[in-house]
Amino acid sequence: MKPPSLAARITLLLVGTSLALLGGGALLMDWRIDHAMETRYRENLLTQAQALTTVVEIEQEAGEPQGPAGLLGGSDGEWYELRCEGMPSQHSTPPPPAMPRDWPAAAGATPRFVNLHHGSGRLGAVMFAFQEPSSTRPPTHRCALLFVQDRRAFDRLLTTLDWILALGPALALLVALAAVPLIVRRGLKPVRALVERMRDIGPHAPGQRLPASGMRELDPLVTRFNDVLVRMDEGLARERQFASGLAHETRTRLAELRALAEVEARYPSGRDLGQILGEIGQIGAELEATVAALLLLTRLQSGLEHPQRQPLELAPWLERQFQRQRAHVAGRGVALSVSGRPPASLYTDPALLEVVLGNLLGNARAYAPAGDTVRIDLDAESLRISNAAPELEPADLARFGQRFWRKQPPHAGHAGLGLALAHAAAEALGMELCFELRDGRVHARLAWALN
Repeated sequence: MKPPSLAARITLLLVGTSLALLGGGALLMDWRIDHAMETRYRENLLTQAQALTTVVEIEQEAGEPQGPAGLLGGSDGEWYELRCEGMPSQHSTPPPPAMPRDWPAAAGATPRFVNLHHGSGRLGAVMFAFQEPSSTRPPTHRCALLFVQDRRAFDRLLTTLDWILALGPALALLVALAAVPLIVRRGLKPVRALVERMRDIGPHAPGQRLPASGMRELDPLVTRFNDVLVRMDEGLARERQFASGLAHETRTRLAELRALAEVEARYPSGRDLGQILGEIGQIGAELEATVAALLLLTRLQSGLEHPQRQPLELAPWLERQFQRQRAHVAGRGVALSVSGRPPASLYTDPALLEVVLGNLLGNARAYAPAGDTVRIDLDAESLRISNAAPELEPADLARFGQRFWRKQPPHAGHAGLGLALAHAAAEALGMELCFELRDGRVHARLAWALN
């Protein structure tokens, strides 16, 4: 099944809109014209009927009560009937071919218009009552007049106007159906040109960008697409760096294992088997730690690892973490100083918080020189860790959190994933982690997420 065409969609919208506007306008115009012509027809009908009453009044005043027997004799499609109290009924020759059932009782001072059906056509009729003067001086008589006129010619005129008003929008729609697709396809030509330019952009050609189209509607799309390309290039660069770092770390550990095995096989060192196995186990543990850190980092950055939040008594939990670190820093001649009071409790994920704190303390322990004191300051808003870092430079802070980056040489015993893990875990917990280099000491600040 082919996907829907944008040109077809625009064409349908334009044709549908044109149909609604033209059709609605034609219907409104037809109603207005019919109403105006019907009003004019009724005014003309009433004028003729009033002329007839004038003739009747003149004849009655002249003493000719016989009435206008020969007036409007019906040969031209006009008939009448006149009924006066105390006088015989008068009508045209021939009489009206159709009359309302309630005539003349329904006739009143206000003219009443009705349409009558006769054969295949219609008749227009008006009826009203008036006071006829009498020549014998009694009180005036009440008369009722029914005037009927053939309206087939008028109806044919209305039908002709209806056809004219209907054919106009129909012809306009036919022209639109033929012309709109061509116009739309021509208008979408810049879109097709943009698609052609996109064809050569991809991971195989990093750094390429779409030029501005000069179209107000397309330029925002080009800008957004170029932003996506920038993020794609950055992501590809990170993935290449990640793959390179992972390959290097894995190859280094495996090379160490292979070299250790080959050297011991060809040139036995005479060391105890337990010592050799311990060295192999240490290399395997480092490789396992690298893989585990990468898996956790990938899950955090992709959103697969969701925090399992729960209430945490912070003070005893922190004390346990500090006790674990004191044994490690003491072996390197580094002291650990803790001051301040943290908040009583924290609603967070203890496992992810341990990832953040453990890596921050491990980083401080790795960079602090012998004889230094790692200072930890706690308050209700944050945790701050500082240590001497004589080898760090201000430019190095921008690289904190990059995968496989480390200031120490490759044989330092870690893969350079600690700060990347700390950043990812802190972001997952909604905490803010930042670093500052001041007076030869690096300061790490972790702001609690108290909500």
